[in-house]
Amino acid sequence: MQWKTYPQAPTLIILVLCWISWFLSSKGNEYFCEVEEDFILDRFNLTGLNNEVANYSQALDLITDNLDDDIQDELRGSLDVQARLLYGLIHARWIVTARGLQKMLEKYKRAEFGRCPRVLCHQQPLLPVGLTDIPYEKSVKLYCGRCEDLYSPKSSRHGSIDGAYFGTTFPHLLFLVYPTLIPPKSGPSDTGSSNREAASGDSRSRRRRDEAEIAEGGGEDINTATVALKAERYRPKIYGFQLHETAKLQRWQEAVRDRQIARLEALEEATRT
Repeated sequence: MQWKTYPQAPTLIILVLCWISWFLSSKGNEYFCEVEEDFILDRFNLTGLNNEVANYSQALDLITDNLDDDIQDELRGSLDVQARLLYGLIHARWIVTARGLQKMLEKYKRAEFGRCPRVLCHQQPLLPVGLTDIPYEKSVKLYCGRCEDLYSPKSSRHGSIDGAYFGTTFPHLLFLVYPTLIPPKSGPSDTGSSNREAASGDSRSRRRRDEAEIAEGGGEDINTATVALKAERYRPKIYGFQLHETAKLQRWQEAVRDRQIARLEALEEATRT
């Protein structure tokens, strides 16, 4: 945690928490990592963000702790909102750099973003991802590298984070830079192996509860094939371009999915007749 000292008198020193440290320590911001000040102060890295953020210069001054003390309290409230937006957009650019990927990798290894709820994913750690790079459109989702699906954060605080603060590229670029982290499609992975047994016990309990609800008749009126057809597949992309190997795998997955849907439709048709 960083601190700044402001000498007010020869014998008096007041410690003030930096804005970034305060932001990262706030509840609900656990997904974010610290963006290095050198990256923020390099205006090349912030190209175009002045068009995205109102009061851009003052918001940047607030983030870097250079804001004048004469700013009125009413303006400080709105500046804090703009500073959060600006830091989030800077964060999305930072985490796809070499140093940013390393910092997020440490959080990923500690499973700070949660674990996949699917039983066959063996508590695979998740990674945050945005469905769009444009702010105020979609909230952050969590990507599983094993089943290649998306999940919503369990906490409502995390679920309200803007997905643009992580971008559409980060998790897939991480696996390209660190290919040894790509989880296998079957069997347990080595990443985040601690506490897996206890967590898998919780997953089995949740699964038993879900099966009990279905057995009680909770899904009698649900057309499974129709629901499956409406489900939208997530397509991993890096800088807007779909990954070649992933695209090949997804074509195979979609072919299997189509066969399963046809089988479900046939079974449901036979049940109705």
